[in-house]
Amino acid sequence: MTNTAPDRYIGRFAPSPSGPLHFGSLIAALGSYLQAKANRGLWLVRIEDLDPPREIPGAADDILRTLDAFGLHWDGPLVYQSRRHAHYQAVLDDWSGRGFSYHCHCTRRAIADAGGFYNGHCRDLALPAAGAAVRLRLERPVYGFEDRLQGAVQVPRALAEEDFIVHRRDGLYAYNLAVVIDDRDAGVTEVVRGADLLEPTVRQIALYRLLGAPEPGWLHLPLAVRAGHKLSKQNHAPALAVRQAGQLLWLALDFLGQQPPPALQQADCGELLAWAQQHWRLELVPKGPHIELKCADSSHLQRPALS
Repeated sequence: MTNTAPDRYIGRFAPSPSGPLHFGSLIAALGSYLQAKANRGLWLVRIEDLDPPREIPGAADDILRTLDAFGLHWDGPLVYQSRRHAHYQAVLDDWSGRGFSYHCHCTRRAIADAGGFYNGHCRDLALPAAGAAVRLRLERPVYGFEDRLQGAVQVPRALAEEDFIVHRRDGLYAYNLAVVIDDRDAGVTEVVRGADLLEPTVRQIALYRLLGAPEPGWLHLPLAVRAGHKLSKQNHAPALAVRQAGQLLWLALDFLGQQPPPALQQADCGELLAWAQQHWRLELVPKGPHIELKCADSSHLQRPALS
């Protein structure tokens, strides 16, 4: 997918099919959607089916049906990472030929025993490819960046300077590699997503610079937490109740600080999104990396997760 209008705002939402969308997913989808529409831009959807062992059959289709039920209709064709392996491999082959990467046989246990960050042990050993991960030879670390909502972000020096993995030993392409190539090829101008991805951003910026590609803007939305734990698939967050789409959309707008009128609590998604597009104000979005949900009991808005 190529960008035919580089001067136009292009945003995206990129869920992984490891389970159905939950309220935290809705916040990311809605925030990225409204930011794109407020800038008269395009809002793309990409299914990040990069890790088959973690995927649930039917989850991708369920995600798309849920977005449709909430009125979050995407622009342009859908993109599936599983169909883009040749693009990732072409970049890896180029980097290998230019000495930008190397094979690493270190185990997670060895890295943990060495302090938790990879120390470059295999960097100059010219190890064979069999059973190895591929690491980037990071010569230009990125220590921080400016986030449009969170402000100046700095990461630990050890994380910034680590030669990180771009191709896993199990044969799967690494998330950081795939997301940068996908966003570059789609012409994404601003990445709007959850604050749980603040730290990986420095690695993605390093990849943009290595590729010589224009860097997008960054906007990380606060995470929804309940009792100190973020809503996530790993934490078994309940799936969105499509039958209550309007109420959930109102709650998501309220979480994002947009102050939707109480009179719209029973409105349908179309009416809510029309109001939200007209009134979207980024300066009202809470700036913390995580926000405790006001509504502790939302059991009536849940539906069973996919099995």
